[in-house]
Amino acid sequence: KITKNLRCLVCQGQSVYDSDSEFAISLKLVVKDKIEEGLSEEQIYNFLAEKYGEWILYDPKFNKNTYFLWFLPLLIFLFGGAIIFKKLIKIKK
Repeated sequence: KITKNLRCLVCQGQSVYDSDSEFAISLKLVVKDKIEEGLSEEQIYNFLAEKYGEWILYDPKFNKNTYFLWFLPLLIFLFGGAIIFKKLIKIKK
């Protein structure tokens, strides 16, 4: 489950689970070792994010560096809705 939520840094766009690159194979071993050490899923994600950066996570945490990532779809939706609303008002007049 953990490797499905990690992005392969070599393949870009593929999860570590689906990738056969050397990086993905080594990362699978790291995750396996961390599980055997008794680390929780969240601790493993934190470890990998510290080592490789937030980009490795498919579901990044909500923090000051990811505000734009989380709010951009909402802003696009609101902007598009406002444009449609203005067009509808013009048509009715």
